[in-house]
Amino acid sequence: MNYVYILECADRSWYTGWTNNMYRRFKAHQSGHGAKYTRSHYPLRIIYLEKYEDPSAARKREYAIKHMTRKEKEDLVAGRLKKEGNL
Repeated sequence: MNYVYILECADRSWYTGWTNNMYRRFKAHQSGHGAKYTRSHYPLRIIYLEKYEDPSAARKREYAIKHMTRKEKEDLVAGRLKKEGNL
């Protein structure tokens, strides 16, 4: 299974990514071995998650979310925008 996720960081910023193992990836982010961004913006929690069978679909969705405005992401997290995955 593949996941697109949004993390909330300690400085209240958000990070969007994708993985095929959510538990391992979140632990990597928290230990400083994830994305460069989360090394300096400590991730506190997963605030949004979508599930995909196809890794290509997950990567496309990650790209789309990364190009959203903060307001659009807030609406997505709050459930005011359509979720794309199977969750």
